[in-house]
Amino acid sequence: MIFMSQSGITDPKQQAAWDRWYLDHLQVMLTVDGIESAQRFELLQGHASPSLAIYSIASPEVFQDAYYLRIRGMGAWLPLIDREHYHRNLFTGLDIAPEVPDTGVLLVADRHEPEPMRAGSVWTWLEAAGLDRSTPYRGIAVVPSASALDVPGTDVASYRPVTGRLCA
Repeated sequence: MIFMSQSGITDPKQQAAWDRWYLDHLQVMLTVDGIESAQRFELLQGHASPSLAIYSIASPEVFQDAYYLRIRGMGAWLPLIDREHYHRNLFTGLDIAPEVPDTGVLLVADRHEPEPMRAGSVWTWLEAAGLDRSTPYRGIAVVPSASALDVPGTDVASYRPVTGRLCA
């Protein structure tokens, strides 16, 4: 299963500190039984949340784990989280999140139904299975950085990796 956490902060002056905190947060999340990988991204183009983290998880039971419940969340950052951009979604359709190299871009498209996308990109459609369910379906594709410039319209967001894929 894939867990995606989208967010952003309301104070741009705090961005560097937020980025440092988030890297530590990913490492802590990987200590939870059932969280197998994590990778963080920042928005390049499109109308979407400025920050996206993708986790590979074993099952929805991860979210009931006592240890997870103690360490999850935004901690001291909670007052600065932009509620417009805060979404937590659990998806089926992949067991392991794709690794996006630093020369690549993650494309993200939210839809009511899966649909054919731009030729030349291999899209995987994920179906909402829990948490916020802010979209019924999310398409994702990993493309080379240069290809992301060819994405038409604003209904597809492109994200560059901030970290490599971290594994437990």
